[in-house]
Amino acid sequence: MMNFKELTTQLLDWYDRNRRELPWRTETDPYRIWVSEVMLQQTRVEAVIPYYRRFLQRFPDMRALAAAEPEELLSVWQGLGYYSRARHLQQGVQEVQARYGGRMPDSREEISGLPGIGPYTAGAILSIAHNKPEPAVDGNVLRVFSRLLVIREPIDRLPVKRRIETTVREMMAGISRCGDVTQALMELGALVCVPRNPRCDSCPWQGHCAARLENAQDALPIRKAPALPRIVHVVTGLLLRDGQVLTVQRPPRGLLAGMWEFPSVESSDSPGTMADAERLLQERFRELGREITVLSAGQSLTHIFSHRQWQLRTFFCRDRAATIPGSVDAGRWLPLGRIESLNWAGPHRKIAAGLVSEMGKQIHEKGK
Repeated sequence: MMNFKELTTQLLDWYDRNRRELPWRTETDPYRIWVSEVMLQQTRVEAVIPYYRRFLQRFPDMRALAAAEPEELLSVWQGLGYYSRARHLQQGVQEVQARYGGRMPDSREEISGLPGIGPYTAGAILSIAHNKPEPAVDGNVLRVFSRLLVIREPIDRLPVKRRIETTVREMMAGISRCGDVTQALMELGALVCVPRNPRCDSCPWQGHCAARLENAQDALPIRKAPALPRIVHVVTGLLLRDGQVLTVQRPPRGLLAGMWEFPSVESSDSPGTMADAERLLQERFRELGREITVLSAGQSLTHIFSHRQWQLRTFFCRDRAATIPGSVDAGRWLPLGRIESLNWAGPHRKIAAGLVSEMGKQIHEKGK
């Protein structure tokens, strides 16, 4: 039988001696904790720190973020990836402004009803900002307890998560440092109970860890086999004119919503020939009011999302007619000198960088 009071005391003693100094560790403002937790989802701590500081310089409170233009928000977020996190964060803040007068709710039921806030983020905000005995169970915490308790079931199963949440709640019962327990568990998983080669000799729980006693720590945790990402073939057209390139904005919802790209077509099958790619691109450019011909193939690249993999091929195009009669000339002509000013969708930033590099080579050759 686990002695939860002893476990909590040992964990907090270790945390007080070993915790990293992170900019959000001194915060109790629910908004700022919310921002940090959203940024830390699927992103390393070291990468988040400069983005966190820059984000709060521009959006220091919920009022500032709620009023921000989507383009500006994405610009500040640029480089962190998973852009739906930023959109959901803004939608949640706007709802707090509208429904709660700008005051963050402090009950799990209310806070869980905000866009983009799941069980983990809700627990983190409630425990760290409000010092409530609410568990925040992420991958680090699941790994720690899968070893401590020798859980030989996949940790991403709901019953396992609930069992661990119950354990964390029992650790928090009757103490005044619920937020520190949350952060200490995350820190233990990040610094000691790491995925490979855990540093068991540095662990405050080494005398309690059932996995260590059984020498099973390297075999845990167990996860369900992840589904392979679906392969999607993408053909992209680069239409240049007078030092400008045609760009389009993605729809306001869905993958990479609201971000910019070069005109593209997704297909479940790879276009076998340049003629096949040309037919696909001609259909896409007609939607933009243009008739084009494909001149040559450009770079190919692969971009992996969590659930799909883009196999992307680029093609240089030229206008056959300025516009299709009766159609609207859609898209945005962007000077190549300003190509880095847009919030590019995924791999399109690499394509844009390639165009800038090619332009630089041409200027250099002309100067010889």
